[in-house]
Amino acid sequence: MTDEYRAPQAFVLPDAAAPDEKPQKTRKRAAAPELVFDPEPVPAELVTVPQTEMPHAPRHFRWLALLLSALLTLFTMWAGLATVELVESFFTRNIWLGWVAFAVAATAGLAALAIIARELRGLLRLNKIENLQESAARAINLDERSSATAAISELEEIFEKRPEARAGLERFRSHRNDILDPRDRVMLADSLLVQPLDEEAHRIIARRARRVTLLTTVTPAPALDMLFVAAQNLAMLRELATLYGGRPSTLATLKLARMVATHLAVTGGLALSDNLIQHFVGKGLLGKLSARFGEGAVNGILTSRIGLAACAVCRPIPRAAGSGETLTKLLKEVLTFSGKEDARDKDAPRAD
Repeated sequence: MTDEYRAPQAFVLPDAAAPDEKPQKTRKRAAAPELVFDPEPVPAELVTVPQTEMPHAPRHFRWLALLLSALLTLFTMWAGLATVELVESFFTRNIWLGWVAFAVAATAGLAALAIIARELRGLLRLNKIENLQESAARAINLDERSSATAAISELEEIFEKRPEARAGLERFRSHRNDILDPRDRVMLADSLLVQPLDEEAHRIIARRARRVTLLTTVTPAPALDMLFVAAQNLAMLRELATLYGGRPSTLATLKLARMVATHLAVTGGLALSDNLIQHFVGKGLLGKLSARFGEGAVNGILTSRIGLAACAVCRPIPRAAGSGETLTKLLKEVLTFSGKEDARDKDAPRAD
């Protein structure tokens, strides 16, 4: 080891050796590829439940409904009291007359209860078909299993006691367990149980529209026209509701008429274009010779529109837009009288 002293020295680092040189560019990191997700498969044809209710404003207390309910209650109490006094007066005169009056009053009360039960059953069946439409639409659009199960069970209950649907119901039950997709299962029920009824519905609408057209043409009084058209349309609603599984009592028919009118108002179905009327009325010989036939043709067109709307409201499984009966096809048969009421119309099976 030596004792030499080493003088201090300066060392230059390599980075500071060339201060004027530009620093090397850093390599950019490659951007991550953009992920693109395939859209979920959506059914090609979505079905919609027919709108039968107008949007309501905020409801307030209804004094008119309270007044009518109170008056109806008073009338019922008065009728009951008057019946009891009448039976008692007959008992005071003669005991046999009293028992006869009591039997007549009991028969009237029993008939009234039967009518009330029938009306309630008709309203409940109409509400059931509305719920069935909603379940079927959810099953078809969303492929929802619970909705498909509920729709199929209700559909089987409706068609269980109908002889004309027995063959289709047996075929559906034989193939039901082979289909796992809820949407396809509901569509199979539609093709085997509901679609065979669409042809009969077509004949019902065409027959009623032809009657309205002809009888409006030959009826001299406009007031009779209104009564006849209203009667034919109500009868058509009852037939269509019965065909698709409803129980059209009086109140149920009136509620169905209100639902059909609301559906037409919402969808604009009551608007008749001039081109449509001229196409079917103006080109015919009767349309050129008789203005009365033109009025009958307009009533026939309106009846056809009401019938198509009633089919949409009463059909248990709603159809996709554009796949149902078209008005143009129906009017070609109605206003040209090409359809004939053959034996199939008279002997067609009717639902109970």
